[in-house]
Amino acid sequence: MTAITLNLKPFVELSDDQFYQLCLNHRELKFERTVDGELVIMSPVGGEGGSREADLIADLVYWNRHSQLGKVFSSSTCFKLPNGSDRSPDAAWIAKENWDRLTTEQQQKFPPICPDFVIELRSPSDALAALQQKMQEYLSNGLRLGWLINPQDRQIEIYPANQPKQIFNSLQQIDGDDVLPGFVLNLSSFWD
Repeated sequence: MTAITLNLKPFVELSDDQFYQLCLNHRELKFERTVDGELVIMSPVGGEGGSREADLIADLVYWNRHSQLGKVFSSSTCFKLPNGSDRSPDAAWIAKENWDRLTTEQQQKFPPICPDFVIELRSPSDALAALQQKMQEYLSNGLRLGWLINPQDRQIEIYPANQPKQIFNSLQQIDGDDVLPGFVLNLSSFWD
């Protein structure tokens, strides 16, 4: 099942608190909100996609526990980006100094910040163009590094801040460069 996008603006415009409450009232659903106020309802991932997503997060958590450079977030976390949209990457990381700038209340709700690093993992039902647009949105809002992993085409797209996107075929591993120093992700299992 693909994501469903609803344009509610002609009828209602949700405030940040209303959107937050909607998400709390329907925890079984995953919502995002575009900069134009459209409500995006996403289907849950299947077993293979969920396992791959868990592996990504585990690798990121393991690196972060040793480096203690920031905070790792799962796909259940919704971020209020500076442009006003609410987005949930499959995995995210925020540098400690950026996270510590937020108030306790901001940290507990949908944090009003763009992650420093995100991973989007394309599932069979995801439109590649929509994910690429989402990655560009992250960059426009302060992302320092993003990875779009596309198992269907055996590609990874790398989105570094202030540089052109790079695309690699069947890359075996990738490192976090200066954003995630010492982090290396093995990609070979994604191409099996």
